[in-house]
Amino acid sequence: MKQTFLVKHAVGGRMFIDSSKQDVPYTIVPQGDGWRFTVSVAWSEKIEELLACKDDLNVFVFQEFDDQPTLKTWYYVKDGPVEYDAKQNSLTIVADSRIEYYPHQYSV
Repeated sequence: MKQTFLVKHAVGGRMFIDSSKQDVPYTIVPQGDGWRFTVSVAWSEKIEELLACKDDLNVFVFQEFDDQPTLKTWYYVKDGPVEYDAKQNSLTIVADSRIEYYPHQYSV
């Protein structure tokens, strides 16, 4: 299975993190009624811009399988904290809702 991790600005669709284009170690851990993402990423202008948009972020995880359709999970951050730890080079995002879907089921 191949997995892709994305962090996008919900309003403008701007991509901040795309694991298919940059090697970014990350973890996804259930936390209360939501999910906590921890991403190992160096401080940059892009991370600074991500933090400025922290109230409007979406996180996506795409799971591609050899023998079944791609499963996409869309996490909405909304009120979850988004923080950067400069000492650890670590970005933490907490999402409080998600939708799992198979894109082929929504073809027009």
